[in-house]
Amino acid sequence: MTNTIETTATIEILHIGGPTVRFRYGNLTWLTDPTFDEPGDYTTGPLTLHKLTGPAVTAAKVGHVDAVLLSHDQHPDNLDNSGRAFLAGVERVLSTPDAAARMEGVAGLENWESVVIGDVTVTGVPALHGPEGCEPLSGVVTGFVLQAAGLPTVYVSGDNASVDRVERIVERIGRIDIAILNVGAANPGRYGDIDVTLNGRSAVEVAKVLGDTVIVPVHAEGWAHFSETLDYLARNFGYAGRADQLVIPTPGEPLILSAR
Repeated sequence: MTNTIETTATIEILHIGGPTVRFRYGNLTWLTDPTFDEPGDYTTGPLTLHKLTGPAVTAAKVGHVDAVLLSHDQHPDNLDNSGRAFLAGVERVLSTPDAAARMEGVAGLENWESVVIGDVTVTGVPALHGPEGCEPLSGVVTGFVLQAAGLPTVYVSGDNASVDRVERIVERIGRIDIAILNVGAANPGRYGDIDVTLNGRSAVEVAKVLGDTVIVPVHAEGWAHFSETLDYLARNFGYAGRADQLVIPTPGEPLILSAR
């Protein structure tokens, strides 16, 4: 079954699970943060992350992918073991310069640096995976903006928790038509009560910055360190009078979206 949101020029989005989204854009197939492992535990440094659910679509059934948008490589909830194996079959992988230094076959984008793939311009944009100054612990992460003639401008947030970073993106890029936002108030306990992805309140603030952008929330389920549900997010958007702005995808079911 395919759900259709009535707007104008369209793109097809398939939420696979966690931060992993396949979408068609500019006659190319894109994938964000590949995570295809089944449930399990992952220890990285002092933290152990617990994966609770597997992907709605297996790596073998994803099909051909032209490019991967990898927000960062440091954390298994954004790049797990099967995800790393998947990258070997993808011609173009874009991420941070730090990831490019650690991983063969990855091209790093500085903030505001752009590359052209086919008819699509991809720009690396700022992201902050925690409170200000968190990079020595959380590492550097990135978001992406995709633009092509005749198509909606798409923002892929990556693991960004900062409203300020989104304000900078809008100031620099201009109108965003569709935003794929990592939400869920991820909190593995590293910074006390400070979340490392958008929570219900900060996601609403991002929505205000973006205006009438169609917002697709992902990365709010499947791991034990997510502290807020999508139901909670939807209530926050409803209380703010922005319920119509939020389009929650069903994992495994294609969704057709475009600018309002």
